[in-house]
Amino acid sequence: MNKGLQTFKYILFDWLAAIGTWSVFFYYRKTYVESKLYGEVLVNMDHRFIQGLVLIPLFWLLFHAMLGAYSNVYRRSRLRELVQTFAVTLVGVTALFFALILDDDVINYTTYYQSFLVLFCLQFGLTFLFRFILTSITASKIHSRKFGFPTLMIGSDAKAVELYEELESQQRSSGNLFKGFIRVKERESYPLEEKLPFLGTMDSVLRVIDENNIEEVIIALESSEHKSLEDILYKLNGHKVIVKVIPDMYDILSGSVRMDSIYGTPLIQVRQDILEPWQLVTKRAADIVISSLALIILSPIYLFTALGVRFSSPGPIFYKQERVGKGGKPFYIIKFRSMVVDAEKSGPALSSDNDPRITSFGRFMRKVRLDEIPQFFNVLIGDMSLVGPRPERQFFIDQIVQKAPHYTHLLKVKPGITSWGMVKYGYAENVDEMIRRMKFDLLYIENMSILVDIKILIYTIQTVLRGRGK
Repeated sequence: MNKGLQTFKYILFDWLAAIGTWSVFFYYRKTYVESKLYGEVLVNMDHRFIQGLVLIPLFWLLFHAMLGAYSNVYRRSRLRELVQTFAVTLVGVTALFFALILDDDVINYTTYYQSFLVLFCLQFGLTFLFRFILTSITASKIHSRKFGFPTLMIGSDAKAVELYEELESQQRSSGNLFKGFIRVKERESYPLEEKLPFLGTMDSVLRVIDENNIEEVIIALESSEHKSLEDILYKLNGHKVIVKVIPDMYDILSGSVRMDSIYGTPLIQVRQDILEPWQLVTKRAADIVISSLALIILSPIYLFTALGVRFSSPGPIFYKQERVGKGGKPFYIIKFRSMVVDAEKSGPALSSDNDPRITSFGRFMRKVRLDEIPQFFNVLIGDMSLVGPRPERQFFIDQIVQKAPHYTHLLKVKPGITSWGMVKYGYAENVDEMIRRMKFDLLYIENMSILVDIKILIYTIQTVLRGRGK
């Protein structure tokens, strides 16, 4: 399996589809649309044709890339390819129509509709045709076991053996190439050892994944091992592998199990990607646009706040502090200083309502969240997002994880200036309050969407205008 080559094939055929579409559509406009107005028209490759031949394929490649068309190229189904190609083509053709075609001279408006339909059918037809061929060839090779995805089994007893035999006996392979298994509980012998090599224990799972280039992990636990599931998912959290779990009857009845293939074994896939690619692109674009506008429009407020900090207490205007971001990556958060200098000379400490370290102006800033507005720069450079769980220091994360290991789920996404937890709870004064606020942020991640972000931003603005910040 050569992912780079497969991705190049998708890009190449999308490029050819765009070139073919523009060439045929250009000929259609000359011989059909313009000939009705001006009589017989000589078709030649003028500057508009050449410009379109360069720019329009580039537009389509960038558009497809932004929407995630070139990720996971070996895990694409023909039906999903059909739906996604149709939707993307509809949006892209509409954009091109209003940008390039709407100002054409036509006899009547029916010609506009015909032009739109011809452009859409050509672009969709050629793009999907090439993708259908690529996807069909890939699916055929996977089903016939010519290649597949390196897979690790977590589990070693009867259920693991049963699942392995079921997957291996399928007439059409699901694409799992098992490299071995990891045991959860220590026993004298492991039934799966007769079929797969034993690779280690859960303590070494990340090393095993890296050494064997594992792409997929299947968890097959016995009933007595179900308590270990949370710990296993915690260890795999943030690692770039697909995680699947054997469902029980409750999972099936409650609708947790989704079929990727009619022939495949029913498994629950643990969702690693919180948002669809188009939503990730939209969220990042909104972060850039809104934070840029905020830095410009709020400049008078920045000046007012900076003067307030300067005259309220001696010391620097801004305060930088290391926080932990997405994937555990540290970064420096920027705030207006709301405390006296050397407020943490005795060690890291959270603030409280009556904290003597907070300056008089700092107390006002916290009420209306003015101390947070320099973080628009953090958003602009990509360390943070407008909406996301509040970033914490490693010192406090270590304490939180001891009481609530699932806190690490918050590190799946970029931290934010505001969050559901901040709207519902506000600033935390101790680790227990951090954990209570965390519940709202976990709910946010489970329900994350552009619409939810908009709602949180609206409630945050209300909090600021009413001065109800805690």
